[in-house]
Amino acid sequence: MNIPREPASGLSEPGSRREAGSNELELRDDDPDIALLRVLRDDGTADPVTDPHLPGETLLRAYREMRRLRALDARMILLQRQGRVGFYGAAQGQEAVPIATGLVVEKGDWVFPALREQSVMLVRGFPLRAFVAQVFGNSGDVQKGRQMPSHQSGRSVNQVSWSSCIGPQLPQAVGAAWAMRAKKSGAISVGFCGDGATSQADFHAAMNFAAVWQAPCVLVCQNNHWSISVPTEKQTASRTLAVKARAYGMPGVRVDGNDVLAMIRVLGEAFERARSGGGPTFVEALTYRMGAHSTSDDPSRYRSQDEVDAWGRKDPLDRLRRHLVHLGLVSDASDAALEKELAQEIATAVDEVEAMPPPARASLLEDVYAELPWHLREQLDTLHQTASAPTHG
Repeated sequence: MNIPREPASGLSEPGSRREAGSNELELRDDDPDIALLRVLRDDGTADPVTDPHLPGETLLRAYREMRRLRALDARMILLQRQGRVGFYGAAQGQEAVPIATGLVVEKGDWVFPALREQSVMLVRGFPLRAFVAQVFGNSGDVQKGRQMPSHQSGRSVNQVSWSSCIGPQLPQAVGAAWAMRAKKSGAISVGFCGDGATSQADFHAAMNFAAVWQAPCVLVCQNNHWSISVPTEKQTASRTLAVKARAYGMPGVRVDGNDVLAMIRVLGEAFERARSGGGPTFVEALTYRMGAHSTSDDPSRYRSQDEVDAWGRKDPLDRLRRHLVHLGLVSDASDAALEKELAQEIATAVDEVEAMPPPARASLLEDVYAELPWHLREQLDTLHQTASAPTHG
C-alpha cells in the first residue's frame, strides 16, 4: 500500500530496532505495519492523498449508522442498569471499525465478530427489532433465547455469534474462507479480535493457516488498549500488533481505527486483495474503549480519567462530523432531526420487543436435530403434557 503514513507515535512503543539472530531487523517509520494510516485531519479536512473520495451519500450513511449505534448502546446500557436486560457490551469510541466493515463487505461475505462488531449486521440490513430481541432473549429472537445477550448472529446476513472465550472466532473465520475458496464462491470472510486475543493460541493458528493456505480472509484486531483490565504493553513486546503479520508471511496494516474513512480505505483494499486471490491481510485498528468492558466492569479501577479524556478528544463520531460540516453535509438542525429520528426508531423497537413473551416451550429443541432422538421426543412430550395439565389449588 504505497501511500504516505504518519510515523508511529507515543503509545508506549519500544525502540525502532529488533535483534533477529545476528542481524538487525529495520522497522522503518513508513512501513505499513508500523506507521499509522490516517485520512481525517483534526480540522475536519481529509488528506487528499489518502482520501478514498467517497460519495456524499456514503459519508452520510456512515454518520447515521455511527450515530444510531451510539444511541442504541446508550439505551441498552440504561435497560441493563434498570434490570430489564441482563448484560450488554457497548462499542462507544469504537464505532468506526464495525460501521466501516458493514459498508464494505459484500452480500456473500461472512463476518466472525468479537465483542464489539455486532453492529456490522445492522449495517447489512438485519432488523433492529430482531437485534434488540436478542438482548432480551424472548420470542422475537431468531436464536430463540438460547444465546447470552450481546452475542447476536443472523444467517440472513452471514454473521455468526462470537464466543466469550477469547479468540476462537479467528480460526473459524479462516476455515470458512478456505471452504469458500474450495467452493469457488468468490466470497471472503472477516474475523475480528481484540488486542488481548493476539496473545492466544487461536491467533497463531489462524494467522499461520491463513497465510500458508492463502485463505481469502481479512483478520482485524481492534486494539482498544485494554483487554478488560490488562493494558496492551503488558501482553506483547512487539512495537505494534500489525508487525506480527510479517512472521506469518502476510501483509500487516496499522490504521487509525477512529477514522472511518481510513478504515473504509484499508478494509476495501484488503477485501479486494482477498477476493482477487491475493491472500489474507492482518489489520490493526488503533482505537480506544471509552466505556467499560461490559456492564459487569468498572474501568475506573484500572485506568486514569486523564487517559480517557485524551482519547475522548479523538472520538470517531466527532471527527466524522467535523469532516461533514467542512463539506457542508450536516448542520446543527440536521443533527437535531437525526437525533429525534433515531431516538424514535430505537424506542419503538424496544417497546415492541419488551412486550413479547418468552420463547415458546415447543421451540426448545427446534433447529437442534434433523430428526429428534426418541428419548428427547419422550421428554418433550412429557413437557407438553405437564404444561397443559390443569393446576389444583
